[in-house]
Amino acid sequence: MHSLDIVNLFCAGLLAGIEFVVRFGVRGALNVPDAYDQIRLRQALVRRLRVLVPAVYGPALLSTVAATAGSRGEPGFAFRCSALAALLVFTAVTFAGTVPVNKALLEWPPGAPPLDWRGRIRRWERLDTVRALAAVTAFALLLAALARNLTVG
Repeated sequence: MHSLDIVNLFCAGLLAGIEFVVRFGVRGALNVPDAYDQIRLRQALVRRLRVLVPAVYGPALLSTVAATAGSRGEPGFAFRCSALAALLVFTAVTFAGTVPVNKALLEWPPGAPPLDWRGRIRRWERLDTVRALAAVTAFALLLAALARNLTVG
């Protein structure tokens, strides 16, 4: 195992953990009946996560690219390629889906949200599920690549 593998697993594991907790832990607590409170909670969460997630995502993606490029010919290469594909799904869903919703959400006055705010939140929640699954899948595939390399090599 190389130091790049350790950094890669650490970053990918953090990303998977953050996304897993947001999807399966925090998200349910955000669905309070009162629109004002729900929007304020979501705005506070977005303000924090828009700093934290990129700080973890960037190194996770870059280290996955580097680890994949450096593992050609190794037994776990296909797993690494699949992990990279999962992170690219995460990237596409983030920039095309959740980021625009988050930007709009930060502009909503909590006392007077847009009429379709609940529909926009439901869309964000569906996209967030895809993101969480993509991040966890990428981490699992990177673990599988490492296990494959250790058992064969």
